[in-house]
Parts: sequence; structure tokens; C-alpha cells
Amino acid sequence: MALWNGRDIQRIVILTGAGISAESGLKTFRDTGGLWENHDPMEIATPEAFARDPGLVYRFYNARRRQLDEVAPNAAHRALALLAERFAGSVFLVTQNVDDLHERGGSEQVCHMHGELNSMLCAKCTTRQPAASDYDGSTVCPACRLAGGLRPDIVWFGEIPYHMEQIGAELAACDLFIAIGTSGTVYPAAGFVREARFAGALTVEVNLEVSDTSGYFDVQRQGPASVEVPALVTSLLG
Repeated sequence: MALWNGRDIQRIVILTGAGISAESGLKTFRDTGGLWENHDPMEIATPEAFARDPGLVYRFYNARRRQLDEVAPNAAHRALALLAERFAGSVFLVTQNVDDLHERGGSEQVCHMHGELNSMLCAKCTTRQPAASDYDGSTVCPACRLAGGLRPDIVWFGEIPYHMEQIGAELAACDLFIAIGTSGTVYPAAGFVREARFAGALTVEVNLEVSDTSGYFDVQRQGPASVEVPALVTSLLG
């Protein structure tokens, strides 16, 4: 337990978004025209796009996964790992990001609500397998030994995010909710701050600029996550 901002803090929930990964140089695969292979990436991330042109979707996610080799965790990732290691209470980290930078930054517990680039899901046997290299519709599932069922283990638009029951329980029990690098526009994650406030938690936002949900936060820290998060962690560890 820690005394912070006049409150006894025993349980912390942290939500991270694209802003924390962007500081590591993670690209969005958008060129100056906002396109990837002449397609809007937002339109590729749907079940309908996969059904219509699976080859395009495989190429997109294979390229995104390969980019992970070109980036490294930044100071914000490492600071959150340090907080989880040294804080006397509990720290629950949930991310909207599909990269592995939190894990590589030292975090042992990461809840990926939107899935992971390094994982593939088999529609035939419903198992998840590591995606260590490029794969497509001809790739054989290591579990059921059948081809044609593998897809990116990513929550696409129109699909239900993972682990929502667990996330809801953590939000209902937390004393401190921290959102880092999120736009406040993508639901259900954008509603987490309201759930935490309803439960009586102190709420903190770390962002480069005001987000769509900034009005729901008790404390706002504007600036790069790689600067503001280590400072916030230092103050929490006291």
C-alpha cells in the first residue's frame, strides 16, 4: 500500500494505448497518403476484409509483426515493469496494443485486450499458437494439423475484446486507474475511466495532448510517456 495524492493506494489498473508504442518508433504502416498497398489499414482490420481478401490481411499482419524486430521498449515500458515489481500492492496492466514491447520491457503480467501480433488463432480447433514467422491460408496449424484455419489473433472491428470480465473486475476493485497514450475514442477501453471513477478510484491520464475522455481524470500529466511515466512511477514508489 502507498499513500499518494492523499489516498491510500493498494490496487492499480493501468491502461496503455498506441502512444506508448509510438515513442519506440512503431509505425502504423500509413504513408503520406494514409494508405497501405492502396488500402486504408482501418478497413483491413475486419472479419469482412479477411473473408473478402485473406491474402491482403495476411500480408498486412505479417508485415506488422516483422516490424517488431526493428523497435525496442522505451523508458515508459521499463518503468511500468519496475512499478509492478516493487509496488507493495497489486498492479494490473491492460493494453490496447498488439505488440510485445511491454513483455520485452520486463512486464510479466500483460492483458492484451485486442490480441497479439505474435500469436495466431485457429478457427478449426480454436487454439492459439505462437506466430514465429510469416503464415497464410496454406499454413498447417501446429495443434490440429489442418491448413486453412489460421488467422491473426487480433480483435478486429466488430469483434468482442478479450478478457473483458477480468478487466471489469479489476476496474471495480482498483484505487488508482492510470491511462497512458490513449486517444479516448476506441470503446470499450475509452469507458474504463468511468468504470474506475464509479468504483471510487483516483484517475490519472498521461498523454501528449488532451484526449476525448480527459474530463474524467482527476490528474493529468501532459508530455511524452517516456518522460512522464518514469516520473509518475518514482512518485508512486515514493
